[in-house]
Amino acid sequence: MSTIRKYAEGGYFLIASTVAALVAANWSGTSQWYKEVWQRPLQIIVGGTDLLGHAGHALTIGGFINDFLMALFFLSVGLELKREIFCGGELSSVRKALLPVLAAIGGMIMPTVIFGIACYCTGDAQYMEVMERGMPIPMATDIAFSLGVLSLFSRRVPIGLKVFLAALAVADDLGGIVVIAVKYTDHISLSHLSGVLGCVVLCLALSYRHVHSKIGYLMIGIVMWWCMFQSGIHATMAGVVLAFCIPARLNHGTKYYIERIRRHIDTFPHYEVTAHDKRTPHMLTEEEIQNLRSIESASTHLISTLQDMEDVLRNPINIIIIPLFAFANAGVCFDGMSPLNLFEGVGLGVFLGLVVGKFTGVMSACWLSIKARIVQLPDGADWPALAGVAMLCGIGFTVSMFMSALSYPYDLDGQDPLLMQTLLNDAKLGILCGTVTSAVIGSVILNRTLPRTGRRRVSRAV
Repeated sequence: MSTIRKYAEGGYFLIASTVAALVAANWSGTSQWYKEVWQRPLQIIVGGTDLLGHAGHALTIGGFINDFLMALFFLSVGLELKREIFCGGELSSVRKALLPVLAAIGGMIMPTVIFGIACYCTGDAQYMEVMERGMPIPMATDIAFSLGVLSLFSRRVPIGLKVFLAALAVADDLGGIVVIAVKYTDHISLSHLSGVLGCVVLCLALSYRHVHSKIGYLMIGIVMWWCMFQSGIHATMAGVVLAFCIPARLNHGTKYYIERIRRHIDTFPHYEVTAHDKRTPHMLTEEEIQNLRSIESASTHLISTLQDMEDVLRNPINIIIIPLFAFANAGVCFDGMSPLNLFEGVGLGVFLGLVVGKFTGVMSACWLSIKARIVQLPDGADWPALAGVAMLCGIGFTVSMFMSALSYPYDLDGQDPLLMQTLLNDAKLGILCGTVTSAVIGSVILNRTLPRTGRRRVSRAV
């Protein structure tokens, strides 16, 4: 459960960054700076060529955060996906994965349907085609934010529900990755795509040769990111591709290294430690030094490159990258915005998609699959508690914000930048209100349904 705890802690930084972004975007002293800083260009000029330029445009600070830093986020997501699928995780077998995967599918389909209906019924028919670009926005579940809310109930929450929500969010991320790769690709440069393929082949060759250098894979990943950035496929996909090239297996297996460590430790004599010994250095023999070095080497090889890289990236991503992304993207300026924006068009579609669509999609998928006796309720859970967790799935902050920026870019060909900015603000407003509403309602349901003690309820298959 340490992974869940770390995600939950990351959710607190996310909340703080969101509040800071809203203040900066609406306070007169910082609003202009907040609006302009993300449009400032970043350039690396080599021989008169801007290496960060794309299609004649310079990469901005906001673009660097959304395209490069978020590629690191998706690298982390990809590493987690690979671990969960291939290393005995919650998606490693049909029995483990079926319920959260089915719930994730239901939680992705229903929000898009509700978004489309809301836009069709309340939106301006003149802009229907461009509004429909945002259908994937309410699909996502923010794993850090949702687990952060769930952690507020501490030991009252059955382990089965925590695992269910974490696995559902991971499966949800996989769906989001597929949507980003397919929906937001306009043109493809085969020459740059061949560069991506070359990087993949090089990574796989290094993995085959049992090379475990994290720095080496990350350097190749930077080249892969640049090729992906220039290819027309969204650059963040480089993170996912790189993740699935990182070796997850050990040269000799886990038990081999543990036994090797135990064997060398047993060569040391057993001492009766006294207070005097704690202050007196002990000179090691040459054999003891070699044994310690062998233990150190075995300890290093005991952690796979995938797990090591995932652990190294987790804190920078949860504490720096995701909060920075939230600060750059969550700043909705309310000046001149009417509350009615939440009750029509894109704002309403995103709001209902998160609050109603995610809940009904997840619950209906769970109910149908459990009624059909395909799966059972998570261990220790009952239907009211599952409903609370399903409501938390409407917390779609990070990936939803990311998809909103992809859906309504200000420089979309043939569209008025002012219209795109309005649609983007409406989408962000729907995300913020939908996330908060889902968190509050889910918390109320869980508070009423979870036992007051640490005792777990016995799950009931229905």
